[in-house]
Amino acid sequence: MRMRATLMYGAGDVRVETVPDASLIEPTDALVTVTRACICGSDLWPFKKMEHSDTGRRMGHEAIGVVGAVGADVRSVKIGDLVVMPFAYSDGTCVFCHEGLHTSCVHGGFFGTEDTDGAQAEAVRVPQADGTLVVLPVSEDDALMPSLLTLSDVMGTGHHAAVAAKVGPGKTAAVIGDGAVGLCGVIAAKRLGAGQIIILGRHPDRIALAREFGATDVVSERGDEAVERVRELTDGYGVHSVLECVGLEQSELTAIEIARPGGAVGRVGVPQDETMPASQQAFFNNINVSGGPAPVRAYIEELLPDITEGRIEPGRVFDRVIGLDEVPDGYRAMNDREAIKVMVKP
Repeated sequence: MRMRATLMYGAGDVRVETVPDASLIEPTDALVTVTRACICGSDLWPFKKMEHSDTGRRMGHEAIGVVGAVGADVRSVKIGDLVVMPFAYSDGTCVFCHEGLHTSCVHGGFFGTEDTDGAQAEAVRVPQADGTLVVLPVSEDDALMPSLLTLSDVMGTGHHAAVAAKVGPGKTAAVIGDGAVGLCGVIAAKRLGAGQIIILGRHPDRIALAREFGATDVVSERGDEAVERVRELTDGYGVHSVLECVGLEQSELTAIEIARPGGAVGRVGVPQDETMPASQQAFFNNINVSGGPAPVRAYIEELLPDITEGRIEPGRVFDRVIGLDEVPDGYRAMNDREAIKVMVKP
């Protein structure tokens, strides 16, 4: 049998091709027939920069689907279960998983890499199925599907930024970036009780959504002007908590410059440089800089009830739905800022 899957062969070169069917390799694996996948902002970095590859890279790290087969050692999911797949797989039993840091699992890894095939496909092999997959309490055509899909990455990542930035009741928060993760960061900051939430972004459709999600102020300037504007909005002090959801040098610099002394920066934008700017400023202002790849598996049980009971609607970040064969155009649309986040229905 053969299935369809998305491969990236280099910058701007995304193709949907017929490949061998996903199959069980280890007894801890599960096979998932993908019912929903999506394109991530982090997929746009290789779309801009990837060197040519003769074999291609199987893309996608966010999915919901139905379990089609399980290995002999799998106990927590069964054939027919509807599951959400976090962007990293993990065994759930190692020392780091027990500490809630599933992205550092000693037996873990990431989907859509050279080592593990991605989920922008008709099916995907999920290693460490017991520690990775979470069974969803709904049917596969449920209206909550877009919001539940965000648990695989962007909602958990926005939440991780808020946790790393130490958002709490009555604190001031700023979110840098108006992509899907930044917008989910607004949801997360409000959910954790922030009294003032400033969104730094400049796309009108995204800003409107940020306001509906709970942003109280908008800063569309960049660089020094943005820093000055945030300080004006915070009595000259800066904010307690900064959610840095971009990963570029300018956004990282701005994050430290708008944090008040003693504040915290939560970084979830994949950094595009080895060095981090404003190290001395962060040091002398006692600014805590934290964050990294979000251990979204650790957050699913906490966030899931808020979605199923309607308290948060992160699925509103999806503004385009496409079939698998349209994925190359989905990449182009997100890269050209025509879409915030694209959902794929194979």
